[in-house]
Amino acid sequence: MFDLPDPLPASVLDCCAGGAEFTAVAASRGVDAVAADPSYEVADLGEIVRGGTSDGAGIVDQHPDDFVWSWYGSRERRDQLRSEAATRFLADRAAHPERYLAAALPDLPFPDGRFELALCSHLLFTWSDQLGEAWHLAALRELARVAGEVRVFPLVVQGNGAPVPFLDAVRRALAEGGTESEIRRVPYEFQRGADQMLVLRQPTR
Repeated sequence: MFDLPDPLPASVLDCCAGGAEFTAVAASRGVDAVAADPSYEVADLGEIVRGGTSDGAGIVDQHPDDFVWSWYGSRERRDQLRSEAATRFLADRAAHPERYLAAALPDLPFPDGRFELALCSHLLFTWSDQLGEAWHLAALRELARVAGEVRVFPLVVQGNGAPVPFLDAVRRALAEGGTESEIRRVPYEFQRGADQMLVLRQPTR
């Protein structure tokens, strides 16, 4: 979904990562990978992570016509992949807790330019019906502060796939502050029409 380069950048932040396995996989390839999420305050995340997988399946069930299965192949395959990812996440967090930091946007405990790349999936814009324009602008500015490049996916509202009404306004505000942005198509689509990501860069870095 992020159309990542190979090899990966030397340092990557996944925020807010939840129960994703990306940090475990990236670290196994020698990347300085860090995951940030407010849920990491909880010592035992097993139930929360498994519950999140069920919640995601519930959204699909509520909007069956708004999802396509060409990437996963079937509901069963998607459930299997998500279960395997949760298992790997839980094992890596137990073995390497230093990679998993309890933190939340729009205030991250990292110095300026700490990471080459920051990734954010299914939070920004996905929940734009609940988190407003000002919050999104603050969160994007914070991600751009801690990383030389930021990639955000997807750019539609969760469930019904509606466009985000303030996406253009947020991009204009970022540009006024010196942060460049582009919308780039990616080789992944599950939610119908959700095949684009927002890429931010700081030209001075």
